[in-house]
Amino acid sequence: MRASRFFISTLKEAPSDAEIVSHKLMLRAGMIKRLGSGIYTYMPMGLRVIRKVENIVREEMNRAGAIEMLMPLVQPAELWQETGRWEKMGPELMRVKDRHGRDFAIQPTSEEVITDVARSEIKSYRQLPVNFYHIQTKFRDERRPRFGLMRGREFTMKDAYSFDRDVEGLRHSYQLMVDAYVRIFNRFGLKFRAVAADNGAIGGSGSQEFHVIADTGEDALVYCPSSDYAANMEAAEAVAPAAGQAQPTQALTKTATPAKVRCEDVAQFLGVPLTQTVKSIVLSMEKEEGPREIWLLLLRGDHELNEVKVGKLPGMGAFRFASDTEIVEHFSTPPGYLGPVGVAGSIKIVADRSVAVMHDFVCGANAEGFHYTGTNWERDLALPVVADIRNVVAGDASPDGKGVLEIQRGIEVGHVFQLGTRYSEDMKATYLDEGGKPQLMQMGCYGIGVTRILGAAIEQNFDAKGIIWPVSIAPFEVVLCPMGYDRSEAVKAETDKLYAALIAAGVDVVLDDRGERPGAMFADWELIGVPHRVVVGDRGLKEGMLEYQGRRDETATPVALESMVGFIQARLVA
Repeated sequence: MRASRFFISTLKEAPSDAEIVSHKLMLRAGMIKRLGSGIYTYMPMGLRVIRKVENIVREEMNRAGAIEMLMPLVQPAELWQETGRWEKMGPELMRVKDRHGRDFAIQPTSEEVITDVARSEIKSYRQLPVNFYHIQTKFRDERRPRFGLMRGREFTMKDAYSFDRDVEGLRHSYQLMVDAYVRIFNRFGLKFRAVAADNGAIGGSGSQEFHVIADTGEDALVYCPSSDYAANMEAAEAVAPAAGQAQPTQALTKTATPAKVRCEDVAQFLGVPLTQTVKSIVLSMEKEEGPREIWLLLLRGDHELNEVKVGKLPGMGAFRFASDTEIVEHFSTPPGYLGPVGVAGSIKIVADRSVAVMHDFVCGANAEGFHYTGTNWERDLALPVVADIRNVVAGDASPDGKGVLEIQRGIEVGHVFQLGTRYSEDMKATYLDEGGKPQLMQMGCYGIGVTRILGAAIEQNFDAKGIIWPVSIAPFEVVLCPMGYDRSEAVKAETDKLYAALIAAGVDVVLDDRGERPGAMFADWELIGVPHRVVVGDRGLKEGMLEYQGRRDETATPVALESMVGFIQARLVA
């Protein structure tokens, strides 16, 4: 590719509404252009990256035995109504009507459509297993689109769906996809981690997320350095403390704590560690019949509530945080002074595992301006239901018993699910087994955020000059930067010769023949992030030398003119 025949539109400054590094750099590098809120045009430079990502995904999906197809962007509402997701998806699902007033969804995912294909086309056990995939535009009407391609409304995703005869077959298909994902992310050249995850709105049983490691990531990843344990924060188990409950050493005392409503302030006021305090969180549950239920959740003062874990407690499928009015109604005190001692029997209490082994702890006295000190289970109140309801913290014991946990940040770019019969049951997707009896198909689904990969890769690979693409997904592998291409016959001739030789060797090379000054030319390609640069100049040619510099290199390396093609090939392999 010659730069004069390509479209390059770099900016010195990012637009003011660009928030994170990847958003700023993609706009500055001319890879995307904002069309509307969360909607972007993929410019030629950015599209080259997307196509390389797609090619790697496609090659590895085909290698794993998946079969490519293409499902429509617009889907009939009737399919979504069969699974109940027409109502459950909420406003993220873009709903439209055609000229006849019929309802349709602009797909955010394709479980319903692929299940409809399967129930129509798959009749016999002889047709299973099978795995279909497509790479298609998706739309999710995010409430607050932000971060460019990281959380846009329109995006490209690869989603695959496996169909099996039984659970054992599903597990095999699932592992094939996990292995394929590992190969895909290794080929991307990104540092990543696969972690156990919550299934969320997709449903089903087991699932894993694939995260690109980046300090700017939105997700907290929990892992054990001395074992294979890894999970996202939502799914990471906080194991019960090894030490049992100690005997009381203090009397229960109602202590004045004027205007101290936060555990941190109470601990400081009383001169006790924060770990000796208990925080109370009140939830409200609307019931189909009868009055709403009030739940009191107890956490150690230094811990944070895990709402996903709470949502899985029996009877807590659709909770909300109680209002101040509800709290006063049921506890006769404003928030900040709540506690489990002496509460009404109608209030359901759940204590986190760490709280269940505490003794002589501090909690609210259900009276404004007062807390109890010296609170102890069994002596002062009965031990309630105990459950894991908190986020883990670094240093917690690993659930596999092989060390302690650490936490790092990551960006979710892939997710694999064992759906089981979640959709096949609702949509009656069955096959006839060896005995001629209908059986529900076991399903799995497997997604990769194709366009999100771009943002994640940049968040992991950038410096003050711009993007640093891994070679496998860079818009170009090599850029040739001739000094005076339009003025020196020797420079032009040797540059053209090298350009042709690199193309013949299968190298994805761009020749900057725009006649830009060296500083501006270098700045453009450093911003764009091409991994390898070769400079051709009269001074070097007189000595039979060219200059090579990798995007991460501090200085250039002289390379003999006749050796440059082999040198580049070796660098690309490395």
